[in-house]
Amino acid sequence: MTHAIIKARRGRAVWLKLHLLLALGAGFLFALLGLTGSLSIYREDIDELLNPRLVIDHPEGAHQSLDKIIAAVRSAHPDRHGAWTLEMPRSPHGMITAWFEKPRETYFEWYAPLMVSVNPYTAEVAASRFWGSTFTTWFLDLHSHLLLGLTGRKTVGALGLLLMLSAGSGLYLWWPGIKGLRKALTIRRQSGLLRFATDLHRITGFLSAAAILTLAGTGVLLSYPALVETLTGEAGMGHGEANGAIVSTAVPNDHPVGLEGAEFIARAPFPNAELRRISTPVGDSGVFEIHFRQDGEINQRHPFTTVWVDRWSGHILEVRDPARFTAGQTAAAWLWPLHSGEALGASGRLLWFLAGQALFFLYLSGLFRWLCRRGVLRDRAVDFTPVKKAGYRILALAWRLGLALGRRAAESGRKALPQAVAWWQKLSR
Repeated sequence: MTHAIIKARRGRAVWLKLHLLLALGAGFLFALLGLTGSLSIYREDIDELLNPRLVIDHPEGAHQSLDKIIAAVRSAHPDRHGAWTLEMPRSPHGMITAWFEKPRETYFEWYAPLMVSVNPYTAEVAASRFWGSTFTTWFLDLHSHLLLGLTGRKTVGALGLLLMLSAGSGLYLWWPGIKGLRKALTIRRQSGLLRFATDLHRITGFLSAAAILTLAGTGVLLSYPALVETLTGEAGMGHGEANGAIVSTAVPNDHPVGLEGAEFIARAPFPNAELRRISTPVGDSGVFEIHFRQDGEINQRHPFTTVWVDRWSGHILEVRDPARFTAGQTAAAWLWPLHSGEALGASGRLLWFLAGQALFFLYLSGLFRWLCRRGVLRDRAVDFTPVKKAGYRILALAWRLGLALGRRAAESGRKALPQAVAWWQKLSR
């Protein structure tokens, strides 16, 4: 045996031990992040399925004015003084969501804003809920912060780094070379449950590796905003980050601009853009912050097109246009839509969902293999008869659920892909 072969085997043994230690030490958390992340991709659809009162079955007429909407919100919550942010619905059947960042009930929590759902056609308040008190926001908080606030967010970032190392080591250990690739992608069902699970583990890891590495990498950067600023050289590009440096320069008067007026003024630079969010000013120096989404802008839910309007004079104080972003700003703007899958359209969101589920399966199949090797579980023949029967039932249930989610995904997907292509074309000019 040559020295090179001995060295290669020793190196492989080191990587195998590292892969095993990562799986045993952090595998459960990897699986948890994958499962909660995949569900979070469709959290709005799930929330509407669980709360039918938040779905407008027969939308008719035009939306009420923004001033009437905010008046209804303040009437329902008269003791809450501060900024409100109105988030526009993404479909005719959706509610306007009014966000209040620091309610007294959850003031000392890391992130637990009040969410007020308002019917845009009637200006009636349908629900008032706190972030973390609903199923979908709870598991999103579990995914992004492990329910531990800032400490949890940093821990999730560290887990993302370990996940990248685990996925990379798994690929290295599995890689059979080009000539052996076809054989390595074969599933042997007649060689016992252990071999079957091992083959599925390796193939699933190979097929999902690119998605897992992308999700883990973007997750790390989202968990450490300061790292993004260092890498891109751009500040103020964090997810949901506001620019507090912009203040009113006019003298307070008896004729402040309302929400409708602020939106009208803000549309001057972007007349064809879609209104996504508008935040009310706080204090005499506060300003309106209006977020639009332009055609082709990669961010669907949190676009970066922003206009700041003085509440007293009605003057535009500052404009942020993603079409004029630097390379660093563009890279930072891509992080969230790439991590959430919305940058890839409906098909991309589905792929990301499957990648999250793959993490859960990789943990279970790897754990099964380890327990068999330790003698805790015994290998046995694979009988697919009961699996087939159960599979048919699961497929039928998944089909019905998929129809409900698919209608919404297909509608947004038809728009998302051409917009992503147009956005890339703008960047390449």
